[in-house]
Amino acid sequence: MIRKFLYGLLIASAATLSFAADKAKPVAASATPAAAPIPTSAKAVFAGGCFWCMEAPFDAIDGVKSTTSGYIGGVTKNPTYEQVSSGQTGHAEAVQVVYDPRKVTYEKLLYVFWRNIDPTVRNQQFCDHGTQYRTGIFYFDAAQKKAAEASKAELNKSRPFPGEIVTEITAAGEFTPAEDYHQDFYLNNPVRYKFYRAGCGRDARLKELWGDEAGGGAKH
Repeated sequence: MIRKFLYGLLIASAATLSFAADKAKPVAASATPAAAPIPTSAKAVFAGGCFWCMEAPFDAIDGVKSTTSGYIGGVTKNPTYEQVSSGQTGHAEAVQVVYDPRKVTYEKLLYVFWRNIDPTVRNQQFCDHGTQYRTGIFYFDAAQKKAAEASKAELNKSRPFPGEIVTEITAAGEFTPAEDYHQDFYLNNPVRYKFYRAGCGRDARLKELWGDEAGGGAKH
């Protein structure tokens, strides 16, 4: 009997000590998920007619790393300029913008894009006609799509000019860089570039549409 009694006391004491130890354990703080780091590089693609004229406005933005003229939205694999300019491949002349989201937002790029195009005409821009000169925003993810659609809706609402906005908003497919002689054309061939731009009536039409906002504050 004494042995059983002592054994019972031992078990009870052990249980008491275990309970006390458990109570003494520190409660782990609930883990708070860390915010996702902002990437240092992202891509955007815009079609605004002649790609020569779309590099300069984006190059002037602080935070833009590079611009590349090219083709997007068509069915022909690795199209050439001659093929695209025929209007048979379905591609649009476009510019791919690589930018640092820590320095410039996608919304800022959209602002500059709109103010460098005539969004009220289909399959043409200024003196250039054909599906290859249509305007478009080619998004890479849901966030870009949402931002593009919101900016288009806002412009349609405020409508600083007559006419419905017909610029397409499409998921980005394969982007094919244009031939080397098209890259940085405004820098490598400044006289020819300025002659083309003025002769095409681009700046005059942008001023007519956007007034003081023409160009979005970017240099041409």
